[in-house]
Amino acid sequence: MIFRKGNKLNSIIPILCPQCHKGKFLEKAPYDFSEFTKVRSYCASCGLKYSLEPSFYFGSMFVSYALGVALMVGVIAVSYWATGTFSFQNTFIAICIVLTLMGPYINALSKIIWANIFFSYREDSIKK
Repeated sequence: MIFRKGNKLNSIIPILCPQCHKGKFLEKAPYDFSEFTKVRSYCASCGLKYSLEPSFYFGSMFVSYALGVALMVGVIAVSYWATGTFSFQNTFIAICIVLTLMGPYINALSKIIWANIFFSYREDSIKK
């Protein structure tokens, strides 16, 4: 862990269980398209049920949108900084490339961020 115990970034960055920060959150890696960012039902380490209700992760679309917008603003800033001018066509192409490459990771990241809104770290949650 790179942050103090209980910090949500210990769950978000490596995409781990929001309650114990140990168990895997996704069935497969974000870029494994056979199970495209499918969330596990339960944590293998602490037994946390990852879904509070059916369609629980539809709310992660709002987080995904915010991450996408932030990434686009970043691409625009880097594009302008690198070239010194603004070209709509070049910026649009750069945004399309970056969002295509980062799409699966943004999807996974939005789900783990959404889960961290509803679940908190519990040090006593790990099964013995």
